[in-house]
Amino acid sequence: MQESYPHASFVLSSFVPVLLGVAVAAAALFLAASGELTAGGLRSLPPFYVVVAAASIIAAKLRHMCRPKEVYLVEYGCFRPRPCYRAPVATCREHAQLMPELFDQQSINFMMRLMERSGLGAETCVPLAYHYIPPDQSLEAAREEAELVIFSAIDEAFAKTTSFLKPADVDVLVLNCSVLAPTPSFADMVVNRYKLRPDVRTFNLSGMGCSAALVSVGLVGNILRVAPPGTRALIVSTEILSSTYYTGTDPSMLLPNCLFRMGAAATILSNSPEGARFRLGPVVRTVTSARDADYRCVYMDEDDKGNTAIRLSRNLPATAGRALRDNVAAFAPLVLPSSEQVRVALPMLKRKLLLLLGRRAEARLCRPDFRTAFQHFCIHAGGRGVINEAQDGLGLTDDDVEASRMTLHRFGNTSSSSVLYELAYTEAKGRMKKGDRVWMVSFGAGFECNSVAWVCIKTGSAAGNDDGGPWADSIKRYPVHLPVLA
Repeated sequence: MQESYPHASFVLSSFVPVLLGVAVAAAALFLAASGELTAGGLRSLPPFYVVVAAASIIAAKLRHMCRPKEVYLVEYGCFRPRPCYRAPVATCREHAQLMPELFDQQSINFMMRLMERSGLGAETCVPLAYHYIPPDQSLEAAREEAELVIFSAIDEAFAKTTSFLKPADVDVLVLNCSVLAPTPSFADMVVNRYKLRPDVRTFNLSGMGCSAALVSVGLVGNILRVAPPGTRALIVSTEILSSTYYTGTDPSMLLPNCLFRMGAAATILSNSPEGARFRLGPVVRTVTSARDADYRCVYMDEDDKGNTAIRLSRNLPATAGRALRDNVAAFAPLVLPSSEQVRVALPMLKRKLLLLLGRRAEARLCRPDFRTAFQHFCIHAGGRGVINEAQDGLGLTDDDVEASRMTLHRFGNTSSSSVLYELAYTEAKGRMKKGDRVWMVSFGAGFECNSVAWVCIKTGSAAGNDDGGPWADSIKRYPVHLPVLA
C-alpha cells in the first residue's frame, strides 16, 4: 500500500528553504525597525546575512529545478470493432450447441445463464477466431487479433495529434497484455509496424490482468517525471482472446468465455503540456497477493483434462471490495478536500476516545464522499457484480457508475482498456468540462487494485461522433435500461 505521508527527504527539502527565508525576513525586519534598510545599510550587512540570503535563493532555485515534472495525457484512442464480430447470446448458444464434443448441455446452460445476467448487451464483440467451429486457438489467429486491435487503437490516438505529434516522436513504449506474451513481444511488433526510433525504450507487461493499464500509467508517470522535458510515451492496453478460449466444462474456467470481449486502448502521455487534455494526479497501487485467497482469485490453471485457462473465483466481487477498501485508505488523503477529511476523521477520533474510556463505541463512522473530489468515475467494467461492489463500497449513485455499466453493456469486459472506453463514454456524452476531475479504478490478477486521478485541462471531441471514437455509432442510444436482477 502506498504511503500517504511525505517522505523525510521531501520534508527536509521543503523545510530548509523555508528556514533560510525566515532568517532573511527576520534580518530585513530588524533593519527596517532600526531605520537602516537603505542602500548603505544593505552594504553594511554582516557577511552572515549575505550568505543566508544567497543560500536561500540558491536553495529555492534548486528545489524548483528538482521538483518532479507534471505528467499529462495528450490523447487516447480505443478500438471499435465492426458489427461482423458481434456475439449476442443467441449466436453463442448456437455455436456451443454445435460443439457437443467440447461442451455438455449443463455447461452450455451455465454459460447462457451467466451471459444473460452479466450486463453484456447484444453488440459486444469477440475475435474472428471465436466464430469458427471449433474456435481457432492458433498463435497465428492470436497475432492477427493483436494486429487488428492494437494497430487500430494506436492509429485512432495519433489521428488526433497529426498536427504536432507522430509515432516517430515516441520516446517510451509500454504495452500490456496479460495472458499472451509471444516472442518477439507485442511491444516489438508495434516498433516494427510504426518504425519507431532505435533508442525508444520499450516495456512489455504481462500477467497483471485488468489492472495493467493503470499500472502502466504509474510506470510511465515515474519515467516522465525524471525524463528530459518534452518526452513522450505511448501506452497500449489490451487482452488477446483468440488463444485463450476455454474448451472444457469447469464452471469457474468458463467465466472468461462469457465476460471478456475484444478491445484495446492507446494512450499518449508526456511531461510537456503541449496539446495535453488531462493532467495526472495521485496514483495509488495496492497489491494483496500476500493473502492466499486473493492470490488465487484470478489464476491460470489446468482442469482435470489438461485444458489451460483463467480460473475466476466466485469470491471475486468480495475480493475486489476488500482490495478497494485498502486502496481507498491510501488514496483518500491524497485527493479529498480538507473539509471532507475532517468530517470523516472526527467520528473516528470520537470512537477511539470512547474505546479508550472503556465505553461502547457509539459513534458512527462516516464514509468519505468522493463526489466532493471527483465529478466522473471510471470503475473497471469487470462484470455486474464488480461494479455493484464498488458502487456500494464507495457510496456512489447510479449516475456515477453509468459509464461503467454502459461500457460493460456495449463492449463487455475489455480487460485493462475498459477504463479508457468509460472515459470516452463520458466525453461522448459531452459531460467533461475543464477543471473536472476523473477517478479511474481497476482490479487485476494478483490480486490488486489501482487508482489514478486525472484533471481535465482541455475539453475535446476525443470520443464523439465527429472523429470516429468507440462510441461514434452507438452513443445516441445510451444510456439503456438494465433490468434489475433478483
